[in-house]
Amino acid sequence: MRAASILSILLLLVPVPAFAQAVGGADPAGSGPIVAAMGWLQGTLLGNVATAVAVMAVAAVGFMMLTGRMNWRFGATVIIGCFILFGAGAIVTGIQSAAG
Repeated sequence: MRAASILSILLLLVPVPAFAQAVGGADPAGSGPIVAAMGWLQGTLLGNVATAVAVMAVAAVGFMMLTGRMNWRFGATVIIGCFILFGAGAIVTGIQSAAG
C-alpha cells in the first residue's frame, strides 16, 4: 500500500509537455477591424503598385551604384530590404515549419 502511494506521487511529479492548440482556426472575437486593417496593409505592401515601385527602386539604385553615385553598402541594403519585404510570407512559413 505504501509503495502504491509513493508511485502515484512520483507519477504526479513527472513532467508532461503541454501543447498549444489553435482554436478552430478562427480569429478571436472582436478582431475583425484589426484583421481587415492587416489585410489592407498586406495588399498595399505586396500589390501591383508596390511591385512596380520596388522594381523601379532597384533599377535606380543599381544604376546609381554602377555609376558611382551611391555607396555599395547602402545600395545592397535597399535591395535586400526589397527581398525581405516581398519574401516575408515565405520567411514566416519557413520559420513556422522549422519550429513545428
